[in-house]
Amino acid sequence: KEYFTGNRIEFELPLAPSGTDFQKSVWAELVKIPFGKTITYSSLARAVNRPKAARAVGNAVGKNPLLIVIPCHRVVAAAGLGGFSAGLETKKILLKYETPED
Repeated sequence: KEYFTGNRIEFELPLAPSGTDFQKSVWAELVKIPFGKTITYSSLARAVNRPKAARAVGNAVGKNPLLIVIPCHRVVAAAGLGGFSAGLETKKILLKYETPED
């Protein structure tokens, strides 16, 4: 509720989602993406020291069990939005919410 009313832009929770070590490393990087910012899949792959694994990173992003708390909607393709497990329309809404036009 706080996120959608603008009172919370980051979450400070002890997170322990189930996943592979690789998935957990990707999810750990996702929580570092600031509110209102985006990163590409290839940049995220570099951040987890797997620069040639953008597709594997995308797969890990897609398996994120805690949408919004682990902000996978902030990861975009180099040439567009990319995918989102909750649907592209939801991703567009979240990104627009986080980066309102002045």
